[in-house]
Amino acid sequence: MLNAALKALALSIGIIVTVQAASAQTAFPNLRNANNPTLQKQLEKRIKRMNLDTAVQDGNLAIALVDVTDPQHPLLAQVNGDAMMYAASLPKIAILLAMFERIHEGKLKLNDENRQLMTDMIRHSSNTAATTLINKVGRNYINTVLRSPKYRLYDTKYNGGLWVGKEYAQGVAYQRDPLHNLSHGATAVQVARFYYLMETGQLVSPQLSREMKAIMGDPAIHHKFVKGLETTHPNAQIYRKSGTWRNWHADSAIVEHDGRTYIAVALAQSPKGGDWLKNLINELDGIILQQPLRTASLARGGAAE
Repeated sequence: MLNAALKALALSIGIIVTVQAASAQTAFPNLRNANNPTLQKQLEKRIKRMNLDTAVQDGNLAIALVDVTDPQHPLLAQVNGDAMMYAASLPKIAILLAMFERIHEGKLKLNDENRQLMTDMIRHSSNTAATTLINKVGRNYINTVLRSPKYRLYDTKYNGGLWVGKEYAQGVAYQRDPLHNLSHGATAVQVARFYYLMETGQLVSPQLSREMKAIMGDPAIHHKFVKGLETTHPNAQIYRKSGTWRNWHADSAIVEHDGRTYIAVALAQSPKGGDWLKNLINELDGIILQQPLRTASLARGGAAE
């Protein structure tokens, strides 16, 4: 009788653990399933009001906006979300991810030197720091992480995504992306997925996701999204990475203020792209502020989508 009771107890514990594990795996949705018609309509209306609808139609502007005030129920709107564009320094966030994967593996340390290099790369967009970190993690490792089933941040099914195939220095690319032959590329939705995974603790681990987010805070370059928000919401918390090269302009961020949290990503090809993004962020911010205030339903954490 005792053995039977112990077996029954073990079985019940096993069922509970299995259920809990399954719940953890489904705690956060796939961001691609979070399209929201109301948010989409408002985004398209703002784009038209800014006279940027032609830029969208011509493929010169891509945007993703995600309300993650309730991270378990994100709301997504996008235009040209899977259009891959040259993104300059924005894909340095992929180097950041690769670094933390190496740290998690125990092959690199989260020491003062590496933390400073990552901070310089993200906040100051240091090309020297980025190139040093590329060689620390291994050139091919970065895109292996991005293409892995764990993240799928570069996915041929969705026209690519984040890609780093060249040092941020003079020289030739060592691994251009297979679809578009870009050395440093991104799509708006895949960048938004990166931020969503980070915000919900799904990049590497909840603890290391928080470490990454901290490094992305307090941006030192005050242009594009940062410059736009400084005029309207100077107290907003911004966790951000941008990129600029010639006529290519990119920005991406998690923005927090007035009880709201959202992800904004924009990629542009135009001499006016920097001004587009500076003005666009306030339009995106206005869309989020119009949404009913939603309370976060789940603490940060969970498994990869």
